[in-house]
Amino acid sequence: MAPVTIRPSSIDRVLAIEIVRVTERAAVAAARLRGRGVEKKSDQAAVDAMRRELARLPIDGTVVIGEGEMDEAPMLFIGEKVGTKFGPNVDIAVDPLEGTTLCAKNMPGAIATLAMADEGALLHAPDIYMDKIAIGPGYPRNLVDLDAPADKNILALAKAKGVKPEAITAMILDRPRHADLIAAVRKAGAAVSLITDGDVAGVIHTGDPDRTGIDIYLGIGGAPEGVLSAAALRCIGGQMQARLVIDTDEKRERATKMGIKDPRKKYQIEDMVRGDCLFAATGVTDGRMLHGVEFHKDTIWTETVVMRSTTGTVRWIRAEHRQLDKF
Repeated sequence: MAPVTIRPSSIDRVLAIEIVRVTERAAVAAARLRGRGVEKKSDQAAVDAMRRELARLPIDGTVVIGEGEMDEAPMLFIGEKVGTKFGPNVDIAVDPLEGTTLCAKNMPGAIATLAMADEGALLHAPDIYMDKIAIGPGYPRNLVDLDAPADKNILALAKAKGVKPEAITAMILDRPRHADLIAAVRKAGAAVSLITDGDVAGVIHTGDPDRTGIDIYLGIGGAPEGVLSAAALRCIGGQMQARLVIDTDEKRERATKMGIKDPRKKYQIEDMVRGDCLFAATGVTDGRMLHGVEFHKDTIWTETVVMRSTTGTVRWIRAEHRQLDKF
């Protein structure tokens, strides 16, 4: 048997700290507009702050998961080049403000998030819907399955965890399309935790159920958010399966243009995120996972989680910022 060649990652560990500054700046910019009911303004503030910080990173980066297409600038658009150009070639996935409505209403769970991977390592997902199922680390591979009934997945997870289904909590986006799914989960005996927005954080919650109280994520959300979620779970060893929801000719065309060959493909994490990757998220509003930005007279406090897949390291960074002019 020929030896397996493992391609070394071009991502330097220093970048793990560098990307924290990117999500911190975006979170602070959005947090200044918390509760003011201005979704577009808060999203734009986060985008502008993230773009400024990305421009300073020592990378030659391309946004492959962004806020829209090139003609929708000044959002961070798919195909946009970022960084100083003096550094590794990397793919970037961004959601400068995940949970714009949550921020506008000052509700829990808004975050600023970013993932970075070697060039060509991230799935170029079109901005359409994606069906998802995710659980945390420590379970047999394919314990749950996207194509299995919800009750079967709940029972399998409960058995593997050594508890009754009543001890399982599923997180699901509160949408009319999920009415049957919600009913099936409850019929199986599990609890449902509904969220109005923020399915990146929703998936990530499954990675630490003791902290978040969430054992499984189910349902249809955004495809770009799915790739970001996959990056986080790759770092911590969780499981996720997903499939693009391509139900119109227009979506099929867009998917084809972005290199999607099989519209019915069931993606595993390694199909969406290959090789080494970094993931960072900073809280904008308080949530199950992260504290939101705190503004004090002479300081700003932020909380960020940053992860790397090759080391499995998860760092929680509670930062005090004194140079307020930097924000």
